[in-house]
Amino acid sequence: MITIKEVARHAGVSMSTVSYVLSGKRTISEETRRRVERSIAALGYHPNAGARALASNRSQVLGLIVPLHTGQNVPVVMQFVSSIVGAARDRDYDVLLLTNEAGPGEAHRVVARSMADAIIVMDVESADPRVPELRAVDAPVVLLGLPDEHEGLSCADLDFTSAGRQMVSHLADLGHRSVALIGSPPAVYERGTSYATRLLAGFQAETARRGLAATTHPCDPGYDAVATCLDAVLHPGHDVTGLVVHNEAVLGPLLLELRRRRLDVPSGLSVIALCPDDVAAGLPFPLTSISVPARELGAIAVEMVLTRITHDLGAEVRLLQPRLTERGSTGVPG
Repeated sequence: MITIKEVARHAGVSMSTVSYVLSGKRTISEETRRRVERSIAALGYHPNAGARALASNRSQVLGLIVPLHTGQNVPVVMQFVSSIVGAARDRDYDVLLLTNEAGPGEAHRVVARSMADAIIVMDVESADPRVPELRAVDAPVVLLGLPDEHEGLSCADLDFTSAGRQMVSHLADLGHRSVALIGSPPAVYERGTSYATRLLAGFQAETARRGLAATTHPCDPGYDAVATCLDAVLHPGHDVTGLVVHNEAVLGPLLLELRRRRLDVPSGLSVIALCPDDVAAGLPFPLTSISVPARELGAIAVEMVLTRITHDLGAEVRLLQPRLTERGSTGVPG
C-alpha cells in the first residue's frame, strides 16, 4: 500500500506538505500542489480514512434518515437511497443509513456524536414534527421533501402539486370529463406525507379549475384491495374515463383487474401514472407517466448538503418540474 511518505519522496516535498495539500489547512503554492497531486495520481495513493477525518475534523460520512413506514413502496425508496449512496461515494463520502422511527432529536444525536458531517432527511411530512430540531442542528441539513413550514430549511423534491395538475390537464386536453385518482395507501395520507398530500392538492385544484367530475380513492397494495378500489372508482353513475394513479405498488394488479373486467387501455379507460420510468415502461401495457426522478433528486440532495459543509449558504428549495412521457395508455374517451 502506498504511503504518504512515498508520495512526498516522489513529489520531492515534505510529508507535512503532502498533508497540507490533502487537508487544505494551509495555503500551498499552485506549482507545489499540482506536483503533489500528480504524484498522488501516479502512485495511486488513497488517504487513510481515519487519518483524513482527524486531519480535517470531518467524518466523511453523511447521515441519511429514512424511517420505513406502513404504506411505503420500499423498492422506490431504495432507488433514492441507492442514488444518494452512489452520489456520496463519487464525492468520497460514506452514508450512515438510519431506518428506525426517527423522531425529533435523531439528527442532533448523530451530529453531536460526530457520526456524520451533514444530514439528508427523507419521508417528510407536511406538518413534520422534526422541523424545529432540523433548523437548530449544528450541521448542514437537506430534506428530500417539502414540509409546509420549510422556511430556513434546504429542500429538494419533485413538484408534486404541478405533477397532479399536469396529469389532470393531459386527460382533460384529450376530452375526458370524469376522472379518478387512485392514490397512495390510506396510512400515507393519515401521516400527512408531503408528496402524497401535494399531488392530491394539485389533482383537486386542476379538476376544479377544469370543471371535471372527480373522485379520489386511497388504495392499499394487493389484488383484493385494488379490485375493491376499482369497484368504487367505476361505480355506476360516475362514468369515469380516465385514471390518475399515484401508487406504484398497485399498477400491476390494476392492469390485470382491468383486463379481467374487459376494460381495454386506453379505449375503455385511459391510465396515467406517477412512478419511476422503469416501472411505467416495464408493465405488460406500458403506461403514460410522469417520472419519479430518484437518481437526479438523490444527486441534487448530496450536492446541496456537501456544498453547505464548505460554504456558508442560505436555505434554498429546488423543485424539479414534472416530465411527462406518453406510452399509449391515454387517448380520447370512447
